[in-house]
Order: sequence, then structure tokens, then C-alpha cells
Amino acid sequence: MSADQSLRVIYLVVLLVAVVGALFFGNRQSLGKTVQQLAIWAMIFLGVIAARGLWGDLQRQIVPGAARISATEIDIPVSEDGHFYVNVAVNGAPILFVIDTGATGIALTRADARLAGIDTGALVFTGQSQTANGMVPTASLRLDSVVLGNFRDRNVPAVVIGGNLDVSLLGMDYLSRYEVTFTRDRIVLKR
Repeated sequence: MSADQSLRVIYLVVLLVAVVGALFFGNRQSLGKTVQQLAIWAMIFLGVIAARGLWGDLQRQIVPGAARISATEIDIPVSEDGHFYVNVAVNGAPILFVIDTGATGIALTRADARLAGIDTGALVFTGQSQTANGMVPTASLRLDSVVLGNFRDRNVPAVVIGGNLDVSLLGMDYLSRYEVTFTRDRIVLKR
């Protein structure tokens, strides 16, 4: 904890003691009722603080991949697990991607490829890609449409991963279409 944070905590504790002391000594005749009302207000206060402090975490858990979208940029918050997820429409199908700066391009899971209308049974897995799980076969293809926020790209190169992959990857070839700003808790994509 920094010195500023320590001073703020001390200030809040002193303020709380002063308020509780004033209530306590000012209402000595009806002490039980005062304590009850004080407990109710404390619970309300703690509830508001908890809701405010946890709102970002709750939002990321309830709607992973939820980004703030404006006309010129997409603001993607970090998720609870430390990754950046974003929903992208591939050939009209909503697919959840993880932004992977270690990936070259767009890599779809077989399930997501099927969701996007790709006949995975007809794919020819002639390529290979190194993943965290080792080498996996890949099938190259072009996606008719990739829509991220207000931005649509057509005829986008991608691969379908033949091995086990939990989530589709949005790699650097696609991200290079944007001006990308990384911070500890968000990624902002601009065009």
C-alpha cells in the first residue's frame, strides 16, 4: 500500500470513529435503536462500495468479450483471467475470440468454423502451427466477412486449427489493420 493510500485509510477510519462517536454519545437514551440504524446504514454503505468496486469484474463475468464500441474505436477490457476477449462476427456468426499477440493471424476452432458456416469436413489440413499444446495441423481459408464493432473486412485470411483449441484466436495479422494501444487493463483498437 502506498503512502497516499495509507493516509486515506487512516483519514477514513478517523472520520468513521468521529461519526460513530457522535451518534453514540448523542443518542445515549435510545442506544439500541441507534446501533440498529447504524448497522443498517453500514450494510447499505458496504453494499454500494462492493457493487461499485466489483462492477467491472461482474460485467466481465456476465458478458465476456463485451467491448465499448464507438464510431472510431473499440475498447476491450481485460477479463478476470487476464486475457482480452472480444466478440467478432465471422460470416455473420457471433464468435468469441481471445486476442493473442503470439498468434500470426485468425485461428478458428473447428466448432467456431462450423458456426461460421464452414464445412470442416471438406478442409484439407496441410499446414502446421506451433501452439502452447505443441504442433497442430491447420487448414488455410478465407473468411467472407469479419465484423469487429463498426468495422467490416472482407476476404480475410484465416486458419482452422485441427488440434484442440478452447477458443478462437485473433492474431497480429488481423490486429495490424488497426492502431492498437495496450495497457494493463485494456486494449483499444482504432481505425
